[in-house]
Formats: sequence, C-alpha cells, structure tokens
Amino acid sequence: MTPVPHPVAVPPTRIERWLLAGGLVLALAVSFAIATDRLTWALETVWAMVGLALVAWRWPRFPLTRLLCWLLALHALVLIHGGAYTYAKTPLGFWLQDLLGTARNPWDRLGHWMQGFVPAILARELLLRLTPLRRGGWLVYLVLAACLSFSAFFELIEWWSALIYGADADAFLATQGDPWDTQWDMFLCLCGAATSLLVLSRWHDRQLGPDAAPP
Repeated sequence: MTPVPHPVAVPPTRIERWLLAGGLVLALAVSFAIATDRLTWALETVWAMVGLALVAWRWPRFPLTRLLCWLLALHALVLIHGGAYTYAKTPLGFWLQDLLGTARNPWDRLGHWMQGFVPAILARELLLRLTPLRRGGWLVYLVLAACLSFSAFFELIEWWSALIYGADADAFLATQGDPWDTQWDMFLCLCGAATSLLVLSRWHDRQLGPDAAPP
C-alpha cells in the first residue's frame, strides 16, 4: 500500500467518514426538498457541497484530522439549516431567540461565529502541515487573519449578490434591518476564531501528531 504523503495521528475511522459524508448528503437532499427559497438555498449550501467534494477528492493524499472533519460537518449543517429556511426564519434560530431573549433570530449570528470557529482549525491544520510555520504567535496571527479575510470576502459576496439579484437576495443577506450587520458578522467571525484557538489548539495538536508538520 502506498503511504499517505501527509499523515495525521488521529484521522476519522472509515465508519466515521461514511457517516459524516452520508449524513451531509442526506441533509442536503432534505433541505433542498423543504427549501422555502431555492436561490437562498443554493447560495448558502454551495459552500457545503464544494467543501464535501474537495475533501473527498483530496482524501487519499491529504486526510484530515478527526476533529477537523467533525467540525466541518457541524459547520455544514449550520449552513444547510440556514439555507433550507433562510437565516431569518430558521426554527432552531427562533428557539435560540426565545432561549436568549434576543430581538431577532440569531441563526445568522451563530453562522458567522462558526465562520471563524471552524475555519480557524482548518487554517491551522493547513499551515502546520503544508508550510514551515511552527506553533506560536505568528501561527495565531495568520489563522486569525485568514478567518477575518474570508469573512470580509463573504461580505463582498453578499454585496455582489445584492447588486445582481436585487430584492431576491434579501433572504440571503439576512440583515433583519440591522444597519451594522456587516460589522457584527466580521466581529463574530473573529470571536469564533479566537475561541477556537483558545479551546481546541491542544486537542488539535494531539490529533495532528509529531509527523504531520513538514521537515
């Protein structure tokens, strides 16, 4: 058997991989069937579909850690739920609204927090495995910068969508009347990334193992 050129200490098992992939495909199919706005569904879930295809394509040569795989699946489910109902009308968002006593459905806030929390581990894994970068201040800075730059790029995508689709993109924008929605989105992404690095870095290091970094 040809050795994997980019090994990790703790990848997901074969059963876990099929469970995660099958669960996401099923969730995508169900969400498409019940979607209240197909344009919003496509704009929100395309990230999950592209991500799943990319991970499957690169898996033989670049398997990911178990932690990252589960985080990516969780992030995809947040996107799929938002795409099925639109972020302003998600049932789980209304439940959170009642629980937290917020003035608006907070599912989009959660989505942007996850936009930092999960990609932080993705960026960390790629930087540690594919570059000479080592653990320390520069790694933290570059991970936070990567997450914040992607958040800014996503806000540009929302702007372009509004220019192209006009009022049809309102459900995708999910501003819910907040004039500071863009700033909130980027701030929550940064908070999510910082939380992820604080809470998950040591766990992630154990799953990467000593042989994951390039010589």
